[in-house]
Amino acid sequence: MANSAGSKKRARQAVKSRAHNGSLRSMVRTYLKKVDAAIEAGNQADAQAAYVLATSKLDKAADKGLYHKNKAARHKSRLSAKIKALA
Repeated sequence: MANSAGSKKRARQAVKSRAHNGSLRSMVRTYLKKVDAAIEAGNQADAQAAYVLATSKLDKAADKGLYHKNKAARHKSRLSAKIKALA
């Protein structure tokens, strides 16, 4: 339980940022799923287009500290390899 005024404020901010971060994380996951869906369908052009959008969102999330930069790089690398395997 927060006692001081500062700790009460930080608790309020934590609730707000948790909701915001959850929303951003969900958005990134949605873009990653779109790439996976295009790969499963075997459509390389759609997969590549979705990959470009997903990498942009993933990099922005990593810049904001939502994901570690290495995790973002790992996701991009694996998706890129899957897309190249379609060719």
